[in-house]
Amino acid sequence: MLPTAHDFDWPADACTLAAGTQVLQRACTPDHVMHLDSGRVALGVADESGALAHQMGVIEAPAWLNAGCAVLDHAPVVDAIADTSVQVRRVALKDFQASLLALPAPALALLRDVAQAHRRQAELAVSRLAKDAEARCAEWLLRHAEPASDAPEGLAVMLRQRKRMIAAQLGIAPETLSRVLRHLRERSLISGSGRVLNLLDLNGLRALAGG
Repeated sequence: MLPTAHDFDWPADACTLAAGTQVLQRACTPDHVMHLDSGRVALGVADESGALAHQMGVIEAPAWLNAGCAVLDHAPVVDAIADTSVQVRRVALKDFQASLLALPAPALALLRDVAQAHRRQAELAVSRLAKDAEARCAEWLLRHAEPASDAPEGLAVMLRQRKRMIAAQLGIAPETLSRVLRHLRERSLISGSGRVLNLLDLNGLRALAGG
């Protein structure tokens, strides 16, 4: 069994967080290394509301939440949301990283290699999630395309359902659908923000959909 925060002589403080609380935010480096003393935390990619749009897994106590990030001195790759009420013990990042210097050089090198391998797996999983959502959206747009009323030679999609219903069909959160559509507009693949979406680049959408 891996050592816990209780096994080290570090100054630490414990706090209890309610279910739904964001424990870690990806791309933001906390100033503490966190150990989950009790409860369960869900990992994934959160939307604008702070809820997980894509869940990639769960961590059950006792477990470290961002020790690998601290080893590499990088920000988390995924978001962590309390799935239950949790108790978290926080160790100052500087104390945790200083203790690493006491390790034998080969052990520290091995620890960094393991942390880097784990990080690459997480980065790949997040990348696939983002691409998967865009691919599903592009495929849906192509499948529902019809001649545009104001440009017979062009194609458009009439949004006859609420975005929440469309998102449910695609298996993504409504906020994720809105974000994907915004990205497609920024890349000039589609245009329009009301009930009609004009398809500007069919080849680009087909390539995104994997067709």
